Amino acid sequence: MRIVVAHNRYREAQPSGENTIVDSEIAQLTAAGVEVLPFIRSSDEIPSMSKSAKALLPISPIWAPRAQHDLSRLLTEHRPDVLHLHNPYPLISPWVVRTAHRHGVPVVQTVHNYRQVCSSGIYFRDGVICQDCKGRALGVPAIKHRCYRDSAVQSALMATTLAVHRGTWRSVDRYIALTTAIADHLSDYGIPDDRIVVKPNSVPDPGGPSPLGDGFLYMARLSPEKGVDLLLDAWRRHPVGSLGTLRVAGDGELRHLVEAAAAERPDVVYLGQLDRAGVQAAVEASAVVIAAAMWHDVLPTVIIEALASGRPVLGTALGGIPYLVGADAPHEPAGTGPAEIASTVAGGGGGSAMPAGIGLGEAGWVVAPEPAALADALPVARAGAQGLTVAARARYERTFHPDVVTKKLLDIYASLSRTPQAL
Repeated sequence: MRIVVAHNRYREAQPSGENTIVDSEIAQLTAAGVEVLPFIRSSDEIPSMSKSAKALLPISPIWAPRAQHDLSRLLTEHRPDVLHLHNPYPLISPWVVRTAHRHGVPVVQTVHNYRQVCSSGIYFRDGVICQDCKGRALGVPAIKHRCYRDSAVQSALMATTLAVHRGTWRSVDRYIALTTAIADHLSDYGIPDDRIVVKPNSVPDPGGPSPLGDGFLYMARLSPEKGVDLLLDAWRRHPVGSLGTLRVAGDGELRHLVEAAAAERPDVVYLGQLDRAGVQAAVEASAVVIAAAMWHDVLPTVIIEALASGRPVLGTALGGIPYLVGADAPHEPAGTGPAEIASTVAGGGGGSAMPAGIGLGEAGWVVAPEPAALADALPVARAGAQGLTVAARARYERTFHPDVVTKKLLDIYASLSRTPQAL
């Protein structure tokens, strides 16, 4: 089997889980005997481009003529079975779907965000969930609020790109939804259910779980949508030391909040940005991993890393988090706010006598993205961690292990013929 993997890498200065996942998936496919033809562009290339190439950048998200030329040549020479697209922006463009179809090559896309609809890709603006562009032919609110790179001009370009390529996206032969929440997003966008397959990402198997550590680990970009300020608010509602240690890893614009909390309380430790070995050590030192997202987070890799190490997860009931911990309550409709989410998880779950507002899943707990709700759940999670360690590891082995995920991906490729959907 011969597969083209197309991806526009995000800048290396901005740590990207998507870059890591693409690299890992290429390695897994190669190990499985697949011939992988990388079609990779990087945003780091932009500063060194010629003046003529830079002059074409404004239209690249829509068309990217150089990328189409290069891809056409690759497809003609190698005649792959499938093109697997990840991020097309800004140097590849969704037009690669049309180019592949012109050569009779079916297209799979892994959906890592909400950029079929949202110019920023995260359904989050000014500290709250925002879906103002949903259902619009042109995302005027994105332009008004400068949602893409804080630029009205670039936001207008991205909104126009999404409008132009609505038909392109609806022609993709198979969508890989990383969670059931993304599958719902695609269905709402108009993609037929028979063209959507739920296949999560994976992380390498660290081996059998070590004994539980103590306290909690939060590991994410330190930005408003990731909820570190929510977590710190909830943590301060408990006496110092009563919950063990809160370890915080990552970097970002809200780093100063974490540093202030660590200076204020001895039970908060800031670990900074960690390498892979540091991540594993931090997970093993903890009993529970926290995912406190304030947006519909698609698939926080830290949750899969936690499950692989037999650590249960306490998360907000947003995006893919309920799916990851096996607490798939009915998915919240577009624009759902904290009050509705609280209603969804009220009374707990799984038949357990959970306190009101805490949902129990196979491998963790979910709560509304509110300080009081998260504060109530922290002692529950600490007390219940030991009882979910086996289930957490079992969920990883059954759903997120590389062998399981790679087999599912190969099945997706095999299900496609070289007769793509008509444009």
